[in-house]
Order: sequence, then C-alpha cells, then structure tokens
Amino acid sequence: MNSTANGSIKSRSCFDQFLNSTALKIGGTVTYCLFIIVSLAANSLIVMIVYKTPNLRKPINYFIANMASSDLLFPIFWIPWKLSNLHTNYSLPIGGRLGQAFCKLLPFLRNVSIVVSVQNLILIAVDRFGAVVFPLRSPLIRSKLCPFFILATWIVAVAVSSPCLFAFELVEDPEGNWCKIEWKKVFGESSSFASFGLASYSLFIFIPVLLLVILYSIIVIKLKTQAHPGEQSANTQQQRNRRNRNVLQMSIAIVIVFLCCWLLYAINFLIVWYRDSSTLFSCSFWIYCEVTLYMVDAYCAINPVICFMFSSNYRKALKILLKCFFVQA
Repeated sequence: MNSTANGSIKSRSCFDQFLNSTALKIGGTVTYCLFIIVSLAANSLIVMIVYKTPNLRKPINYFIANMASSDLLFPIFWIPWKLSNLHTNYSLPIGGRLGQAFCKLLPFLRNVSIVVSVQNLILIAVDRFGAVVFPLRSPLIRSKLCPFFILATWIVAVAVSSPCLFAFELVEDPEGNWCKIEWKKVFGESSSFASFGLASYSLFIFIPVLLLVILYSIIVIKLKTQAHPGEQSANTQQQRNRRNRNVLQMSIAIVIVFLCCWLLYAINFLIVWYRDSSTLFSCSFWIYCEVTLYMVDAYCAINPVICFMFSSNYRKALKILLKCFFVQA
C-alpha cells in the first residue's frame, strides 16, 4: 500500500514539475499563439471564400464553411483560456459572476465546436458518397437543404453540450479560482461525468469514425472499379473521376487529422476516468495525455490549412480575394 502511494506521489510530482517548467510555459505560449493566429485567419478566409465565390456554393463547401465557423470558437474562446492557464497554474484569472460565466461557457463552447465539426464531417462524407456511388442520380444532399442541415448541426451541438452549463462551477479559495466539475451535485449520485463522457464520445467520436471509415472505403473502391455508363466520352469520365479524387483526397485528409487529434484524446479520457483506483500511471503517460490536449487544440488550425493545400479552387479564390483586398486598400 505504501509503495503504491509513493509511486502515485512520485508520478504526480514529476508531472507537476513538467507543467510548471519554464520550457513548457514558453513553448506552450508560442504554440497557442500560433494556433490562434492560424486558426483565426484560415477559418475566417474559408468562410469568406465560400460566401463570396459563386462556383464554390455547393453542399460540400457549405459544410466546410460551417465547420470553419465552429472551429473559430476555439481561437476566440477556448485557446486564450488555455494560454492563460499556462501562467496561472490552471486557475481562472477572474472570479465572481464573470468568472462563473467563463467557467460554464468555455467548456460548453468547446463541446459545441467539436460536435458541429463531427456532424459536418459526416455530411461531407454522405455528399461525396452520393456523388461517387450514384453519379447519375440527383444529389443526396441538395443545396437548398443545406441551411436546414447546418442549423440542425448547431441545435444538436447546443443540446448535447448543455449539461456543461450546469455541471461546471467556479470554486474560489485563497489559492485561486478553480473551474471544477460538480456533476453528482447537479445531476444526482446515480449519474457521473464519466458516463456522460462515454456516451458523448461514443455518439460523436467512435461511431462517426466507424461510419466515416465505411463510407470512404466504399467511395475509394467505387472510384477504382466503377465505370460510369452513359458518359458522353472517356474524356468526360476522366474529368469527373479526377474531380472526385481531388475532393476525396481533401475530405480524407480532414478525416485523418480528426482521427489523429481527437480519437487519441477520447481514448485517453476513457482510460483515465474508468481506471481502477489502484491503477498507477507513469509520468510519461501524463505527459503523453498533455500532448494529446495540444493536438486537440491544433485541430482548429490544421483543418482549414488542409482545404488550401488540397483544393486548387480554394487557392484560386484566396488569390482573387487577396487581390481585391489590396486593390481596395
């Protein structure tokens, strides 16, 4: 029993030293500032480009713009809080009613952002599935219906994330203002935050991942094996296939980044919350968990960059947008 306690204390002490190290504070500050700048600029540009470019007003681009809009919640609200945590030992710099509001809103907005993003990833996959597997039929998702789908993603995200508004509370003491989860106090002893986390991650991480893998696997197989009957010429068919492959590459890249950034974090969450009370984690494991937290925060910056990397249409629209901006300036 003593050896177990001593091992736990040493592991936690090592991790606390890592969190309070000067190297982490400097590196974390630079990293978070980079996330904020890139995410704000790139996601804003994605939204503006889709809004101002007529030939990009298609379902897939509407969903990408919606995802970019939700990703903006990270650099505006969440990441600045994480940045301040580096220098306040994870204590809120403000208390009172404003501190209480921040304590509730920040986790809520973070959850809203990821739930909206996941739903858009699924909508993009469904749109690509219809375009590739059923090319001669009417689109599965029509442009006229996009506003309803987009509104639905936000309604679902707000509803699913609403428990955060009740469960998170600001606890003030002489050492600082701490944002803590008071789940049982709000929802009763029979419920737990771990169960809420398991349900949320199952519905919006694990099941969507499985669905995305299935849809994109079918799409890739169809692109490799299916010939499109009724095409006017082989050249038209090649152009269609090339266009589908380009969009597919961008979509798959976005999904892979999502997997790398969020799947590892979700698995770590379940390991930590459902571990046996006697289970010890090494200092390396806690540091690894901290790295996955940075990967989650990086998602909002990487996502829009992928669009510019893989889509020539976005790059062309960006050049036109910047050219108009500088001419007007």
